[in-house]
Amino acid sequence: MADQHTAEAAIQSHLKSRQASSASSISFASESSLSDKPEWFTKDTSVQYQKTSAEVDPAIGFFYTPRTLTILGAMLLSLVYVAMTPELDDTMTNVKIGVVASIGVFCVFGMLQFRDSLLLRPHPALWRVVLSLGVVYQIFLVFLLFQNKHDARRFFTYLDPSLGVPLPEKSYGDACELTYENIVDQVFDEFVVAHALGWFCKALILRDYTFCWILSIMFEVMEYSLSHQLNNFDECWWDHWILDVLICNWLGMYLGVKTCEYFEMKQYSWQGLAEIPTLRGKMKRTMAQFTPKSWTKFEWDMTKSFKSYSTVLFILTMFLICELNAFYLKTLLWIPPAHSINVIRIFAYFMFGIPGVREAYQYFHDVNCKRIGPQAWLLIGSIATEVLIVCKFGIGEFPNPAPKEIVYFWVVFLSLLTAFPIYQFYLLPKFQDKSKGKLKAQ
Repeated sequence: MADQHTAEAAIQSHLKSRQASSASSISFASESSLSDKPEWFTKDTSVQYQKTSAEVDPAIGFFYTPRTLTILGAMLLSLVYVAMTPELDDTMTNVKIGVVASIGVFCVFGMLQFRDSLLLRPHPALWRVVLSLGVVYQIFLVFLLFQNKHDARRFFTYLDPSLGVPLPEKSYGDACELTYENIVDQVFDEFVVAHALGWFCKALILRDYTFCWILSIMFEVMEYSLSHQLNNFDECWWDHWILDVLICNWLGMYLGVKTCEYFEMKQYSWQGLAEIPTLRGKMKRTMAQFTPKSWTKFEWDMTKSFKSYSTVLFILTMFLICELNAFYLKTLLWIPPAHSINVIRIFAYFMFGIPGVREAYQYFHDVNCKRIGPQAWLLIGSIATEVLIVCKFGIGEFPNPAPKEIVYFWVVFLSLLTAFPIYQFYLLPKFQDKSKGKLKAQ
C-alpha cells in the first residue's frame, strides 16, 4: 500500500509540474507574442483602451458597446426584406441596387471588424467605414485599369446616360485683358468656389501654412507646364497668380489654418452628458463630439534632416498628382467638371486624406512606428493606380510636345531639388565640422 501511495504521489507531483510548466510556457508565449507584434498593433488606438468620461457616460455608452451580432441580424433582416420584394424587370436597376447593397454589406463588415485608425472623433466606426470605402474605390480603379478607354467611357454611361460624349474644349487664356467682363466671367466660374473650399480642406489635412503655400504655387507651375495638353490649364497670368493663388487659395488656406490653430489651442475637456445640468450644455457637448478628441500639430521641418526633406517632397508630389489626376481623368473619361462623379471623388479623397496623412505623419516622424497605417497605404495605392489609368488611356490623346522652355525649367528645377539636399545634409555639416575643428585648434 505504501508503494501504491508513493506511486500516486509521484504521478500527481509529475502532473502538477507539467501543468505549472505548461502554464509558464503559455504565459511566456503570450508575452512573447505581444512583444513580437508590429508597433501598429502594440500601440493600441481602439476605444476600449482610450475611454474618457464621455465614452463611459451612460447617455452615450450605447454607441461604444460592441453590437456585432445585433448589427449582423439587422443586416440579414434587411437583405431578407429586399429579397422578398417583387422583382423588377429593369436589369439595369437591379444591377445598380445589387452593387450598392454589396458595397453596403462590405462597409458594415469593415465598420465592425477593421482595426481603428488614429482618429477617434466623432466615432472610430466612421473611420472604419472610410477605410472600407477606400478599399472599394481601389478595387474599382483596378477594374477600370483592365478596360480600354472606349469601354471605360461606355461603362460610365450605365451610371449616367448623359455621359459618354466628348467634352467641349474650354480655355481660360483667350481673353486676358483686364476688362470688367473678363474679370466677372472668371470670378463667377464654377472653379472659384471649388478653389477656396478645396484649399480649406487641404489646410485641415496638412495643418501647415508653409506647406500649403508651396503646394499652391507648385500647382500653378504644373498648370503652366501642362497647358499644352489640357486647355483647362491655359489661363491668364492674373487668373493664375491673383485670382487663384492670392485670393481663392489664400482665403481657403487662411480659414483652414485658423481652424487648425483653434483646435490646437483648444482646451479639451470631455465631460459626460449626465454631468452637464443644462439642456444647452448637453447640446454643446453633443456637437463637440464632432470635433477632434485632441489635436496633433504637424511640424514637417523640411530642412531639418534628409528624411524630413524626402517626406515633404513625397507628400507634396502625392498631393500634386492627386490634383492632376482629377483633370486628366475627367478629360479622358469624358466626365464634365461639375458632374456629381467628380464631386464625389473630391469629397472621398478629402475623407481618405484626413486619416491617411495623419498616419503617414506618424510613420515618418515617430521612430517607434515601424509600419505605415492602412489608410495611408490605401491612399498612396489609389493615387498610383489612377496614374496608371491616366497613362494607359492617355496614349495618343496628347500629341502636342512640351515647349522647350518648359523642359529647360524642369531640368533646372529638378537639378536644384537634387543639389539642395547634397549641400544641406552632406557638404554643409562637413564644412561646419571643419570650422569647429579650426576654432578648437586656435
